[in-house]
Amino acid sequence: MSAEHRMARVERKTKETQVAVQLDVDGTGTGKVTTPIPFFSHMLEAFAKHGLIDLAVEAEGDVEVDIHHTVEDVGIVLGQALRQAISDKRGLVRFGAAFVPMDEALVFSSLDLSGRPFLVFDVPVARTRVSNFDLDMLQEFFRAFAFNADLTLHVKMHYGHNLHHITEAVFKAVGRALAQATRIEPRIAGILPSTKGSL
Repeated sequence: MSAEHRMARVERKTKETQVAVQLDVDGTGTGKVTTPIPFFSHMLEAFAKHGLIDLAVEAEGDVEVDIHHTVEDVGIVLGQALRQAISDKRGLVRFGAAFVPMDEALVFSSLDLSGRPFLVFDVPVARTRVSNFDLDMLQEFFRAFAFNADLTLHVKMHYGHNLHHITEAVFKAVGRALAQATRIEPRIAGILPSTKGSL
């Protein structure tokens, strides 16, 4: 891990998918995402922009069968890359939270870089789709991300009805919460932000 930039690159190959993710936690929000699911690619770019993460994703998968494998595997690899990039959690703010309004929709996200993976996902949009993206996959993606990043993540939709707005607000809210949590706090330089002394 660089002293100036916290970066990682992770690749995953299975019979169903091939995914490579490179990220820089101390970036400016530049996203270069290529997946066979255009709406999903757009959401990942929004996540990077608002998370202030420089993110490159290259993913191929058996989307002619279903998008599930590709979406979940991107979440797995993205989580693993984040965990590697912030492996030394000394000086981290650790917690982050964000409300994001998107026209009529309002979404809240809160996360803790706790080392204890957990997901609470209260976004009632299952059994619907935007473009070729099944919104059932929203929860699957964030579960894979949270459990592979070893973080606790809560996401709640307060209200909204436009599915595009809701989904985009989710990705932006998680990104903005992550931007807060991954900041380095100079007042605790070299110190783990935990009363237990471990994360």
